[in-house]
Amino acid sequence: MSGYDSSDDDDDVVLLVCVMDSVIRKIRSQSRIPKHVSSFSGHEKMCELITGHEGLLLEHIRMNRYCFHRLVTLFTVQNRLQEMHTLTVQEQLMMFLTMVAHGDSNRRTSYEWKHSGETVSRYIDTISSHLVQLASRFIVPPDFDDVSTVIAENRRFFPYFQGCVGAIDGTHIPCVVDADVAAAYRNRKGFTSQNVMAVVDFDMKFTYLVAGWEGSCHDARVLNVATSNPAFMFPHAPEGKYYLVDAGYKNKPGFLAPFRGQNYHLHDRRREDGDRRKEMFNYRHASLRNVIERTFGVWKSRFRILRGIPRYPLKKQRDIFR
Repeated sequence: MSGYDSSDDDDDVVLLVCVMDSVIRKIRSQSRIPKHVSSFSGHEKMCELITGHEGLLLEHIRMNRYCFHRLVTLFTVQNRLQEMHTLTVQEQLMMFLTMVAHGDSNRRTSYEWKHSGETVSRYIDTISSHLVQLASRFIVPPDFDDVSTVIAENRRFFPYFQGCVGAIDGTHIPCVVDADVAAAYRNRKGFTSQNVMAVVDFDMKFTYLVAGWEGSCHDARVLNVATSNPAFMFPHAPEGKYYLVDAGYKNKPGFLAPFRGQNYHLHDRRREDGDRRKEMFNYRHASLRNVIERTFGVWKSRFRILRGIPRYPLKKQRDIFR
């Protein structure tokens, strides 16, 4: 019987693997290549955008130089962002605005601005949280005593809609969720989303916005909860004033919906059936309420992250949508 022991060979193989691994690690440490090797730093990119052509800045961050400087001043005065030895307040904000304007992923933003993925993620989270806190400075209720010039100067709308102060509707923003809650966030079109309800005036400005509802939630339910729960701080219209809503909402004081069962859009008005007076009201109602559809379109076109957000936690996604 042979005295050969296979365990000796196994020990030799393990020893050889350890030696090779040690050699490879040493070679890699001696020839390690930095990840961000571009001579064009994020700070230099920011300086080029600020001092360059106004159109280039507008294309990158969706706001002009004056608005950007005002935003920087607001964050600086209120001490919401701190200067870092490698990252100024201007660069932090521009990095965030570029990401939401173009829908860049965390990895792409890290490459473009020459900062680590952890740094990018941390500042995106910080800035989005602070912007939510500042939202009340920019998204303010409408002036209920004023009649919009869009209504006052148009014979189709005045005096019939002189009490109207804005339009309400919901829109679905694609979101990324875990499998265990995907069913709740899957809307009727088959993709996962958050249902965002907004109120806009006739200058296409948001006067109220609430985000975070599951995509399967009906628009009417979002409005009912927002108007009945004081925590949502919904700007209720006073007596004699109202918001325009579509047929998916209830017609009640403060909210004016179209006549049900009647033609509503322009191509429908060419039909011979239906009550002409109600049909005319519905057509003008649709023409005026269309402002919120146009506002949603501009919003999603300007900030492309609303068309497809990276895999962030739900809270961060909601903060960005707001």
